[in-house]
Amino acid sequence: MKLIEELKTHSSKWIKTKGTQYKKFYWQNGYGAFSVNPLKTDIVKNYISTQEEHHKKKTFKDEYLAFLKEYDVVYDERYVWD
Repeated sequence: MKLIEELKTHSSKWIKTKGTQYKKFYWQNGYGAFSVNPLKTDIVKNYISTQEEHHKKKTFKDEYLAFLKEYDVVYDERYVWD
């Protein structure tokens, strides 16, 4: 847990050095971690590079909930969102 806290702290400080549009950047309270098949990293890289356009069609929330359902991840929605 401490490692995640440090990662979020340092990355928040870093992004705020990238311009005034990021001065109010903050991470949500929780986090999720998922592994990726090493043979499919190109798919993940493509997703990240087109994420802004992708989320114009499908919200992050809708996509995330569909992901949890697709992979049978048990969750309580009260604890998924801030």
